[in-house]
Amino acid sequence: MSADVINVRPGHAAAWWEKFLDVSDRFDAASVAENLSDAIIPKISSRLLRREAELAADVVVRHLNKPASGELSERAGRAVDRLEATVERLDQRAADDSGIAETYALCHVLRGRFAEGAAEAEQFIGTAPILQAFVTALRLERFDMTLATRLMRAGQSPEVAVQAGLIVGKYAWWPDWLITIVSERALAGTLDAATITALDQCAYAELTPTQARVARRLLSGDEQLIEATAQRLESLGAFGAAGKLRGGDLMAVALAARMVPL
Repeated sequence: MSADVINVRPGHAAAWWEKFLDVSDRFDAASVAENLSDAIIPKISSRLLRREAELAADVVVRHLNKPASGELSERAGRAVDRLEATVERLDQRAADDSGIAETYALCHVLRGRFAEGAAEAEQFIGTAPILQAFVTALRLERFDMTLATRLMRAGQSPEVAVQAGLIVGKYAWWPDWLITIVSERALAGTLDAATITALDQCAYAELTPTQARVARRLLSGDEQLIEATAQRLESLGAFGAAGKLRGGDLMAVALAARMVPL
């Protein structure tokens, strides 16, 4: 994750984290369990709890990596049972917080209740490591994790952020000015299929730097430039394209930009 990502508190409800489980059909339970455990366990101050947590997390992750193993399944169940019994016993008699809340969050994770565990853990480990764990577990190819993480931290839903990350990953060959527009529109929640198609047309148009600047202003809705460009299109006989440009048809932007004098 990029260095500009900073932990923040408080965080998101379990229902928000739950959305990650539906974003990809390749969600890796072993990966998210391991990464969340690695983030939570160091926060457990009690040596006894921390040791029990390490043992439980180790066997649960091994079981998730080999779900068909009956032996590992039984061992994982016993380990988590023992951890839960230990934290409940200490919770009843502890005079201070020795990692009780952290261990309860871990128990959620090890029971496969990843969203609940994430919501509780976010209060003491912050957002960044949890986002890292969930996004990594999606196992998406050609995916821009930095953009997706940035969008979610800016308030976008996991679905929107993941879609934008997939788009930028797929169209990584686009010029920087187009990638910037994708990011801006994704942050604003206005990145849709029509916009993507139009941007793809601009990418294939191989615009010069001057034409690219014009295209960006047209895409941003610069009314004066749109009218001036539409009039130029009409002077060249492209009345249909001029009408589409005035009507907000993004597909006309590439044609209009290419007609800008070099």
